[in-house]
Amino acid sequence: MRATSRLTLAAAALVAGLALTACGQGADDKAATPSASTAPAPRSTGSATPSARPAAPSVTARPTTARPAGTTRPATGAPAPSRSGDPVSTPCTGATTKVIASKVSRPVNHLLLTVTNTGTQACNAYGAPFVGFDDAQSPIRILDESKPQAVVTLAPGESAYASVLLTGEGGADSHGRTVRRISVHFAPGDGSGGSVGSGRTVAAPSGTYADDGAAVSYWQRNADEALTF
Repeated sequence: MRATSRLTLAAAALVAGLALTACGQGADDKAATPSASTAPAPRSTGSATPSARPAAPSVTARPTTARPAGTTRPATGAPAPSRSGDPVSTPCTGATTKVIASKVSRPVNHLLLTVTNTGTQACNAYGAPFVGFDDAQSPIRILDESKPQAVVTLAPGESAYASVLLTGEGGADSHGRTVRRISVHFAPGDGSGGSVGSGRTVAAPSGTYADDGAAVSYWQRNADEALTF
């Protein structure tokens, strides 16, 4: 009996010891493993993912109008004169010119005719002007020795000149008179001898006196050349 009781007590003590050991190990495991609620938050690395930049607004190009090849902008103002070297065949007339008759101090008994191209295209001052005084039925004679080497071409705004010899060498036999009006007509380029287009009539300078020996030069490029005749 005593032996049996001792064995029973020993077994009970062994079981109790094993139970305590198991409980101690469970407690240690719980202490070593932190709970999810007390785990430290992960440290921020400071490299947050940058947000995408807003897209740049689109720019709509202004529409352009294509100009057909070979065209240019329209030019303003009066048309340019013919280029150098281009042939000019249009005669100057009273419709496209202005004429002035002026007194000159030298040579004596002379007037200077100035014709200016007031048109928009070049014209030729062919030959000599046909000059008449007042109501004369025929023009005064032309000084053949004044014929220039080339026709005088006038671009818009340019001028040509002719001298008018008012008195000849007829002396007492010459019939003179005071001139009030001077008519000027223009020659064509075909050498026909007649006039072309409309003419111009201008007032004679005060005191202009002419006789039967009056004559006119060919059109010249400048006034000095014209007044040598």
